[in-house]
Amino acid sequence: MTVPQLGGHADDGFGPVADVFRANFTHRGEVGAAVAVYVRGRKVVDLHGGLADPRSGRPWTADTPAVVFSVTKGIMAICTYLLVQEGRLDLDAPVTRYWPEFGRNGKADIPVRWLLTHQSGLPALDKPFTREEVIAWDPVIEAIEAQTPLWQPGTAHSYHPITYGWLIGEVVRRITGELPGAYFARALAEPLGLRTWIGLPARERDAVAWMLAPIGDLGPAGHPVAERGITMGGAFAFPADDDGLVSFNDPAIQAAQIPGAGAVSTAESLARLYAACVSEVGGPRLLSTASVDDAITVRAAGQQVYGHPDVGHRWGTGFLVQSTPRPMVGARSFGHDGAGGHLAFADDTHQVGFGYVVNQMGGIDDERANLLSAAVRRCLGE
Repeated sequence: MTVPQLGGHADDGFGPVADVFRANFTHRGEVGAAVAVYVRGRKVVDLHGGLADPRSGRPWTADTPAVVFSVTKGIMAICTYLLVQEGRLDLDAPVTRYWPEFGRNGKADIPVRWLLTHQSGLPALDKPFTREEVIAWDPVIEAIEAQTPLWQPGTAHSYHPITYGWLIGEVVRRITGELPGAYFARALAEPLGLRTWIGLPARERDAVAWMLAPIGDLGPAGHPVAERGITMGGAFAFPADDDGLVSFNDPAIQAAQIPGAGAVSTAESLARLYAACVSEVGGPRLLSTASVDDAITVRAAGQQVYGHPDVGHRWGTGFLVQSTPRPMVGARSFGHDGAGGHLAFADDTHQVGFGYVVNQMGGIDDERANLLSAAVRRCLGE
């Protein structure tokens, strides 16, 4: 395969990251992608290449954003910790302190933290949804209020693929008076100059990369409850329909508030956001050491109630932490990956922020992000 022209730069000492990024195109089916790394507040890698839209031949530029799926969860977790640091949110208080209607049908004692650790018993809802209801926000909130947990909350965990966003997003809305996308824009995206949105503005629509259906084996079929959770009861196929069209290419979905999976971002902005959590980037460090200590404390691990067999994922509060299937750079790394291969994380020991986004979604054996983070570790001397 011809190697596409790569744009951007990698500082001296970070050439191995560029080597892996280039090899992803020649050996691992990359179509369009970008990767960025900050270290101690300085951008040391910012690379992009390939096609943002292979249908038209539009190239991937420094400003190309992509739908990053569950990377969105880490963004929401950062927002949550800002509210904790401001004294407006107690993670161990019951959700009903902020959202009284949530407490119906066996949910009165669920603390906010369990919404972020996949322990609330709400990975899927009994109500089937239309796409329009999902986009409208309130129908999902009303269904959550009516839902009985699928297991005794706090006794087990199972990944909440989409409901995560409405669960913590409604808490954010009750505290701030803003939908989570608006709060994120005001508190983080605008001050940091990020090209990251939860609810894409119409003016940015034509810049977004076109997502391609996964290649390779996606692994064993999931449990029916897991299937219901990831499609929101049939509101959309996930990740792609029978014709290979990725559902989140839909402009209406990209413009909506889907804060568990719907963020749109460049790699550079994800790296900048996470770097700002652990170092000075355009202002004081965002997250205190106490917040990081709390965030990386493992709250859930092992076999899930629904879904695939345990492969070693470990969950802190709102974040995926250093795990066998998703090694980052060290024991204090925290972040989130996204369906198809995206990854963003920080590490406060090394003061690293990392972002990687793609448009060719990968399968279960996709190693592109792991190989890039391994290259960063080598560059850091780990």
